[in-house]
Amino acid sequence: MTADQNFLADCRARLAFDLLANTWNAVVIWALREGPERPGRLRERIGGISPKVLTETLRRLEFNGLVDRRPHPGSPPHVDYRLTDLGRTLLPAIETFGVWAFEHGDEVMAAQERAAGA
Repeated sequence: MTADQNFLADCRARLAFDLLANTWNAVVIWALREGPERPGRLRERIGGISPKVLTETLRRLEFNGLVDRRPHPGSPPHVDYRLTDLGRTLLPAIETFGVWAFEHGDEVMAAQERAAGA
């Protein structure tokens, strides 16, 4: 990224920030890090995500080339989702954010409490 790009709409850095700005994108990517999962199992692992929001998130991640949807025939038919090679490239960045949150989350919450009390 060069200084003259100024985070224009087509700036690659802005694209990356947009991908991680949606809370559920990073959570779903992280939940898929160990291998393919069916939607119901993903919801159990994640917690707090509705079926509708999970479906929307998986579709968005698939649209962006980060997740593959694989249908399986049978009775009943089912699908699973897995990270693409591109999706796997985001795991180190998500882990770094997680480490930061673990180390500094209490400080952020304390600042929020101070601001709310002011």
